[in-house]
Amino acid sequence: MIAEDFESEPLGEVPIDTIEQYCEAHNWSFERVSDDELVATVAGSWTKHELRAVWREADRVLQFLALPDIRVPTDRRGALYETIGLVNEQLWLGHFELWSSSGILLFRHAALLDINADSALSLDHAEALIEAAIDECERFYPVFQFVLWGGKSPSEAIAAALIDTAGEA
Repeated sequence: MIAEDFESEPLGEVPIDTIEQYCEAHNWSFERVSDDELVATVAGSWTKHELRAVWREADRVLQFLALPDIRVPTDRRGALYETIGLVNEQLWLGHFELWSSSGILLFRHAALLDINADSALSLDHAEALIEAAIDECERFYPVFQFVLWGGKSPSEAIAAALIDTAGEA
């Protein structure tokens, strides 16, 4: 089910309500942590992803995080920081980062929403935010794995994982 199946108008009192409706429509497991935060779990092609949406009313910012199930050992963090730098050059929306305290890799982006609306997040917008995060995690998961466990340099990993096929088989 996609956002086209719903009204495209902003819904609910806070954007988290719209994110919740999107998760419900996809039958994803989720928990409403508070009025301003939701955590969901989604199965990807490579791994499961924890999705977090956090609404900051004072700033009118919806922060969206996707955490693929990747923990980075301390001895591999240098190589992964280099990889993240090269990967982030490929992105138009959001960025990857590594939380230094826990070694958790994540994708993060945010949306500044209309300050004149009660809720400026339509289901179309929610779909774009969520799917962009999942798509980028799926796209770059092999790159991170090649560096962490495949013994490849960051540039080799990107070259190996991002091969574009031409033509038809």
